[in-house]
Amino acid sequence: MTKDFEEPNGDEVLGEEGSEAKASDPAPQEDALTVDDILGAAQTDEAIVGDDAVDLPPEAAAYLADLKRLTAEYANYRRRTEEQREIEIERAKGAAAKGLIPALDDLARAEKHGDLEEGTAFFAIAEKVRGVAERLGMVAYGTAGEPFDPQQHEAIFQAPTPGATAPTILEVVEVGYRLGSIELRPAKVVVAVPVE
Repeated sequence: MTKDFEEPNGDEVLGEEGSEAKASDPAPQEDALTVDDILGAAQTDEAIVGDDAVDLPPEAAAYLADLKRLTAEYANYRRRTEEQREIEIERAKGAAAKGLIPALDDLARAEKHGDLEEGTAFFAIAEKVRGVAERLGMVAYGTAGEPFDPQQHEAIFQAPTPGATAPTILEVVEVGYRLGSIELRPAKVVVAVPVE
């Protein structure tokens, strides 16, 4: 086994350059810092980051308080305007989507009567109009058999029905539409109610 390095004996003098001079120095450095020294050291005013720890002149403290208040007000303003912007976007989409509702109703009636045959020009137009409504995010709701909810459905007629335990939708006269959280039109329905 060969040695990659030679240990210096007392007669050899090492050069002052490079890491060999420092690494082979047998005398310990007395001013070297340890972790305990660093952690136990007292902090100076420049090292303290917290605002409360630094003594500020009264005028500077007032300016700092004003700056903090203005920063908080601006952050709240930005949050409120972003929320309001989202609401306004939904309202604008809702206004555009409301214009499509009569056309969608006509298409549903035409489909119900068999006037929409696949391959015809009328069918292609119907698919395009429905595609626009879908891209806007319009959702149709109101199907027979689901529970009646007066917040979402408009009852046109109540039909006492034997066997009905709770108000349920018996027939949908007009499908309801919503766009996100905005109600475009409530579903108009006939409600089956329990017989008294």
